[in-house]
Amino acid sequence: MDNILSVRELTERLRQVVEQRFPYAWVRGEVTNLSRPSSGHVYFSLKEGDALLGCVWFAGRQKTHERFDPLTGEVWEGGPKPSLAHSLENGQEIVCAGRLSVYGPRGAYQMLVDLAQETGRGRWYLAFEELKRSLAAQGFFDQSRKRPIPDSPRRVALITAPTGAAVRDFIRIAADRGLGAGIRIYPTPVQGDDAPPRIVAALEEANRQGWAEVAVLIRGGGSIQDLWAFNDERVARAVFASRLPVLTGVGHEIDHSIADFVADKAAATPSHTAQLLWPERRTYAQRVDDAETALLQAAARRLGYGLRALDGLERTLTLLSPTARLNRQTERLADAVGRLTPALQRLLREREADLSAGLAALMRHGGPNGLEQRRRALDELVPRLDSAGRARLDRAGREAERGRDRLLPLAALRLDRAEHSLERLALRLAGLDPAAPLERGYALVHGRDGRLVRSVDDVAVDENVSLEVRNGSIAARVTGVTPAPSPNPS
Repeated sequence: MDNILSVRELTERLRQVVEQRFPYAWVRGEVTNLSRPSSGHVYFSLKEGDALLGCVWFAGRQKTHERFDPLTGEVWEGGPKPSLAHSLENGQEIVCAGRLSVYGPRGAYQMLVDLAQETGRGRWYLAFEELKRSLAAQGFFDQSRKRPIPDSPRRVALITAPTGAAVRDFIRIAADRGLGAGIRIYPTPVQGDDAPPRIVAALEEANRQGWAEVAVLIRGGGSIQDLWAFNDERVARAVFASRLPVLTGVGHEIDHSIADFVADKAAATPSHTAQLLWPERRTYAQRVDDAETALLQAAARRLGYGLRALDGLERTLTLLSPTARLNRQTERLADAVGRLTPALQRLLREREADLSAGLAALMRHGGPNGLEQRRRALDELVPRLDSAGRARLDRAGREAERGRDRLLPLAALRLDRAEHSLERLALRLAGLDPAAPLERGYALVHGRDGRLVRSVDDVAVDENVSLEVRNGSIAARVTGVTPAPSPNPS
């Protein structure tokens, strides 16, 4: 008898089992036994056939001041929407979400309702999930197939209703950030039964024209029914097949459509799409500063290379200069003369000593007559020695002259080559000067935003431009644009 439970114990155990097994549940059924006491709570039952579930929707859980329905994510633009608790009727089919519990005083299980929605909206949700699963299985949402959205595009295909807050906000932000970008609107209804085929046709037309760099599909906020066109399979397949990258901005931040999942990129709101396409103006200024810094650094590197090359050429020219070669030969000759002079002095001293010794011997052996004979012989020897010395010096001078004559042509040839190399380097450095074409009579064309005009696509008729010439600038207006003819295929 120890396992006999009291009613309270059994009820408590049942409550624990129910709450643990069903911590949160979604239930669909028909409203019956509806009661609204003065407390503001709502009591009713959900029935299906002969099955019945009691429900309690406490006033504090009715969310009367929410701007969107937490069950579906539907945004009510007209302000807070009354809770479904105020419009429930017997016989109405609804979907409820909440916790299951056991009410001890009656020994019955019941649902403590958190959210409630009409069954019709429940069918929208089920259809959305079914299509989402189907397209995901076919690879429509694969990240590997998604393309990057162009940064700061110049041409945008905008697919949306031609009036309304969405298109106005997009154009306003584009005007602030787009720096003259072209926007071509493909008008289409964005809600209702005829919206999906019209959206598909507009997207296909934008692809057929091939004018734009990106297609933007936007719609402002609304109920799930209002946004349902963007959950249509036809629209999803058109976005998937688009050759243009597709950027979507449907509803508000909490709204997610099938088109968002298929698109190459989805923005939170229509305004956010424009913010993704074009950065703020200070970002452009930073990009210009970065480009200027990179250009200056590159120019400094090239100039450094040129200066080092010039230094090398200068050193080479110095080594090859005839004057330098002659100076080196002169130094070598002076060095040789410097070495030769002491040797000649030693030789003269030796000869003088020999002569003195000879005179002394002559005086001892020959007397004055012998001395006179020696003097005459010496007088004859001195001219010969002088002639021989002068001949040696003349030969050395002629050798130096011949060496100089050989060096001068070689030095001149090397100097000419160095001058040619220097001229070529000077021409290359001059080619790096952005102002060089202006000196030859050319002009640089700048658009109204200061950018260099490189193509007829960079300007429009009646646009103000600036012509930069050698000694100033000229203001002009574009009166016509004529693209260059395409070459005929041979």
